[in-house]
Amino acid sequence: MKNLVALLAGSLFGIGLFLSGMTDTAKVQGWLDVFGAWDPTLAFVMGGAMLPMAVAWRLTRRMRPVTGGSFPPAPLPEVDRKLVIGSVLFGMGWGLAGLCPGPALASLSYGGLGGLVFAVSMGTGMWLAPGLRARLDRAVPAE
Repeated sequence: MKNLVALLAGSLFGIGLFLSGMTDTAKVQGWLDVFGAWDPTLAFVMGGAMLPMAVAWRLTRRMRPVTGGSFPPAPLPEVDRKLVIGSVLFGMGWGLAGLCPGPALASLSYGGLGGLVFAVSMGTGMWLAPGLRARLDRAVPAE
């Protein structure tokens, strides 16, 4: 049951990414080009994702998932080195390629070689990140 719900939720998410234009790299890069040919339409997509999620965090505070387990805790409101480095790397990838993890996976079926290269690079970065973070934490302790 849990896997079926995950499949349905992931499919709905992928369809939403496709319909909203989040898998169109030109549209995403147009959103990021605030001093050029700016395309503000993705603000509605982001608002349409963030507003329901804010409500969901409130409503699920004392609830349990239908399929078992528990909901993840709300993110901490602190800004630390890991958040800044991760945000910079995410923004660089998003700005250069016009894709982030969800749309990259959704576009694998039609993204061609460029989409595949991005997805493999993203996966490699995710695989390397824990070791690099541990090495960075040992070299320069966070303040």
